[in-house]
Amino acid sequence: MEPNYPKFTSEMKKTHKILIPNMAPVQFRMLAAAFEQQGYTCELLGNCGSQVAEKGLKYVHNDTCYPALLVIGQFLDALESGEYDLDHTALIISQTGGGCRASNYIHLLRKALVRAGYGNIPVASLNFSGLEKDSGFPMTLLLLRQLLAAIYYGDMLVTLKAQTAPYELHKGDAAERQEKWLEDICAQIRAGRGYTVREVKAAMPKMAADFASIPMHRTPKVKVGVVGEIYVKYSPLGNNGLEDFLASQDCEVNLPGLMGFVEYCVYNPSETARLYGGTFFQRHMSDLLLRWFAGTEKVMLKALKDNGFHAPMSFKELSKLADGVIGMGNKMGEGWLLTAEMMELVQTGYENIVCAQPFGCLPNHICGKGMINKIRELYPQANITPIDYDPSATLVNQENRIKLMLAVGRERLEEKTSADVLPMMDAAAVEVPLQMPKQEAKKPEKVGA
Repeated sequence: MEPNYPKFTSEMKKTHKILIPNMAPVQFRMLAAAFEQQGYTCELLGNCGSQVAEKGLKYVHNDTCYPALLVIGQFLDALESGEYDLDHTALIISQTGGGCRASNYIHLLRKALVRAGYGNIPVASLNFSGLEKDSGFPMTLLLLRQLLAAIYYGDMLVTLKAQTAPYELHKGDAAERQEKWLEDICAQIRAGRGYTVREVKAAMPKMAADFASIPMHRTPKVKVGVVGEIYVKYSPLGNNGLEDFLASQDCEVNLPGLMGFVEYCVYNPSETARLYGGTFFQRHMSDLLLRWFAGTEKVMLKALKDNGFHAPMSFKELSKLADGVIGMGNKMGEGWLLTAEMMELVQTGYENIVCAQPFGCLPNHICGKGMINKIRELYPQANITPIDYDPSATLVNQENRIKLMLAVGRERLEEKTSADVLPMMDAAAVEVPLQMPKQEAKKPEKVGA
């Protein structure tokens, strides 16, 4: 039986500041704004560095999940900083409720807090499966709608910046535009606006048009997709600043949206019922929710296309892509979604892929690294490199492996560019017959008289 650890109660809403681990910086910033609109006092943590992993290693078993180690280390590092009133500070952590070890992070965190001398710090659970029914952090319909809006907005802003920054004429324009929209959307959400489906749909075309107005010069660049375990995929702390590193290598980065993972989580319960048996409602419940999501998704994809940006596949197309390649019952961790995202990236021109995974994450080793050969069979142009992230993994080794992948990508890009240029050069160099100026025929001279 679990000891009686302190939990976040409804009364603490007025007295405690909640610290939020920073997984996806853009999306989570807007999630924090949604919590604040609901009356909570929040802070999105930004402390990074080697000391975070060291703190996690000190209080969590080194064989545990790397994301858990980092999240717990980030919390402990923040609590030890002296910046917070420890009698009025709480922590929040998500629980997926699936087969992933992430469902047990909350228990690891509570034990680590006690060992580190912070046994009085309450931990709130953010989950959709009722794992902690007595939590003082209830998931209301209004909060759910705001969180979904935040994820849609965040995915849109990440996509727009990623496709604009590598080509901008004035460095920093895309980052500045993203920050402007972030501040505006967060202010709207805090004021109780901007989260309805109608408002989200109205904002997306404006966002895309605004980024499209940035002066750009599009030149051929190596396009790189990033997939993997959800925390390591998105978190700069978890992947050692992977996006920034790829940007420094003059690449265009495609980071599939967080909403895809949300839809995957919604899709799986009905797929389980279809595979293993269940009521009619259980088999089709997910379809109803996914149709609701599809309306907003359609507007987002159209806004991207209409403004000259690459739009990813819809979730419906993505699920069909994986069917027949990997069993749709593979739903531990990122499951079949990880395979489908790699296939989509290759199909849409982002054939250079970094598959980021925590060392020891079995679902990702199977559905990520384990599917690479199959994907290469289907798509010979696929240039995929799996990168393990772990406290013992060195940054130099990780970056060198990525550079080898990029070297192949650059070589192929040069070959493709040359192949596209040569026909034009040949057409311009077609030999034109030399036209000699016409001369009048000479009259024969008279000979003799």
